[in-house]
Amino acid sequence: MRKRYWKQITTAILAAGAALSLTACGGPKVELNDGTFKPMEEAELQFPQPDGTTLTGLISYPANTEADPNNRTIFKRLEEKTNLHVEWNAIPSNQWGEKIQTIMADPGSLTDFIFTAGFGENDLLRFAEQKVIIPLEEYIDAYMPNLKAVFDKYPEYRKMTTASDGHIYSLPWIEQLGANKTAIQTVGNMSFINKKWLDDLGLDIPQTVEEFEAALVAFRDNAAKLQADFGIEGDIIPMSCIVNDGDQDPSILINSFGEGYGDPDRGRHIAVTDDKEVIFTAGMEGFKEGIKWLHSLAEQGLIDPECYTHEWSQYVAKGKAHRYGVCFSWDVANIDNVEDFVPLPPLEKDGQRILTPQNGSFTSGYDRGRCVVTAVAQKPALVCAWLDQMYAPFQSPQNNWGTYGEDDEFDIFVLGKNDAGEDMLQHAPLEGASPVEVREAECVGGPLAILDEYYGVYVTCPDDAQYRLDWIEEFYTPYMTRNYVYPNVFMSQEDVKKLSDLQADIEKTVRAKKSEWIRDGGVDEQWDEYLKSLDAYGLQDYLALFQKYLDAYFAD
Repeated sequence: MRKRYWKQITTAILAAGAALSLTACGGPKVELNDGTFKPMEEAELQFPQPDGTTLTGLISYPANTEADPNNRTIFKRLEEKTNLHVEWNAIPSNQWGEKIQTIMADPGSLTDFIFTAGFGENDLLRFAEQKVIIPLEEYIDAYMPNLKAVFDKYPEYRKMTTASDGHIYSLPWIEQLGANKTAIQTVGNMSFINKKWLDDLGLDIPQTVEEFEAALVAFRDNAAKLQADFGIEGDIIPMSCIVNDGDQDPSILINSFGEGYGDPDRGRHIAVTDDKEVIFTAGMEGFKEGIKWLHSLAEQGLIDPECYTHEWSQYVAKGKAHRYGVCFSWDVANIDNVEDFVPLPPLEKDGQRILTPQNGSFTSGYDRGRCVVTAVAQKPALVCAWLDQMYAPFQSPQNNWGTYGEDDEFDIFVLGKNDAGEDMLQHAPLEGASPVEVREAECVGGPLAILDEYYGVYVTCPDDAQYRLDWIEEFYTPYMTRNYVYPNVFMSQEDVKKLSDLQADIEKTVRAKKSEWIRDGGVDEQWDEYLKSLDAYGLQDYLALFQKYLDAYFAD
C-alpha cells in the first residue's frame, strides 16, 4: 500500500495534575482523568457487553470510500460480537493532518480513543506531558492478552513502543512480511521497467547504468513505433517518478554510485555503516554523482518534466494510460500492471552493485503511534479491552486488508479452512484490481499485529505481497551487503524536539536542492556551498543525536 506520512501536530498546553473539569470553547464540560491506572473487574470487561455500552472514537478514512465506519462490515461484525457500540468521529484522510490539530487542542472535541492517530514520537511525548493521552502499559499487561502475547514473543516491539520515561503511550501497528534482508519493507521505491517495450525493441533488461540509459533513449527514439504497436494515446514517457515523494522517488537508481549508499531514507537521509556509524547519505559523493547523472537524463528528455510537481492522481493516470517505460512505486500494479513490467535490479556502476535497505525495515512493518487512548476515557480498561480485539490473529488481517462475505463486487478474502480444519482468511485473486483501492474500500486500519507465523494458519499471504517478497529475494536481497539499518528507537522529548528543529531546515534544503539539481543541473558548482549550509543548520548535531541512540540500542 502507498504509505502516508502525517504532519507534525501543534497543540495548546493543557494543565497537568489530577482529574480536571474543563470547558471547551462553547462546548460541554469535559472531565479528564490524570492517567493513573483505573482497574476494572474482569466480569465488567467480558464480551459481549451489556446492552447500551458505548465508547467514542476518532478515525480517518480514505476519501471517496465509505464515510461512516459503522457501515463497514468489519465494525458491524465487531459490534455484533462485542455488543459494544462506538460513536465515531470520522475524518477523510486528506483532511486529517489539518483537523487533528484543532481536535487535540480542544478537550470538548476529544473521544475516548483515536483509532488511526499516526502520531510520531514528538506528538506522543508532548500529548503525554500535557495529560491529553494516558499511559497504557498496565492496561496492556492486565487487559490486553492479544497484544501482550505479541510483546512477550517479540520483546523488541515492546522496547520500540516504550518511551524513555518507561511508559507506553500508544498501541502499535505491526505487519510482518518476511524478515531481515528479505522483509517486504527493505525496499520501498522499487523501480519497474516496461518489459513489453523492451521485447518490442529487442532489448534486454538493463543491468548497468549505461544499459539503463540506452534503454530510455530507445524508448524516446522509438516513441512512434511504441504508440502504434500498443495503441498508446498520449506522449511516450521514457521514465516518470515523483521527486521527493516517498516510494515514487527515483533515488533507488543511485545506490551504486560513489560509496554505494544511495539515499534510502528519504525523510532523514541517514544510513548505518558496518562500523555502526551514522552517516548523512545526502552529503556523500555518491549522492552528488547520482543526482548529476539523473540531471543528464532530464537534459536528454528522458524524465517526465512534470515529475517535480504532479500529484499521485496525475502520476497514476498517465501510468494507467500505459505511457511509462520506467516508473517507481511500492507496487507497479498501483501505477500500471504487473504483467507488462518487471522490477529493475540495482544498476551496476564501475563494477559495483549495491542496495542499501530502508531504515527500520529489519523489524518489518511498524508504526509506533497508530492508536492512543485519551484522558477523556473514563473507563480506559474497557477501551483497551475492546482495542485488544484488533490484535486477535483472525481480526488483524481483516483490519489491515479487508474482509469477506460483503454484498459488493469484490472481497479481499473468502472464508476457507486451514490444514487443521479451522477458519482461515484466504486472499481472493485481485484480477487486475488495484490493491490500494480494493483494500481502502474494506479495511479499517488502526492498531493490529500480523505475525509471520499467522500465514497458512489464520490467513494466506496476499498475492501482491508474495510476489513482492519474491521480487525482493530475487532482485534485491543479493545486493544488500550492509549489515545494519537504523532501528526504530524512541527518543526523549528533549531530543525529539532538537531533532525536529534540526531536521526542518536540513530536509527543506535537501529536497529543494535535489529537485533543482535534477531539473536544472549545477550540483558540482553548488556542492561545497550546499555542504556548508547543512553544517550551518546543525548537521553534525543532527548526526550526533542519531548516533547517541544507535549506540544505546546496541548497548542493550
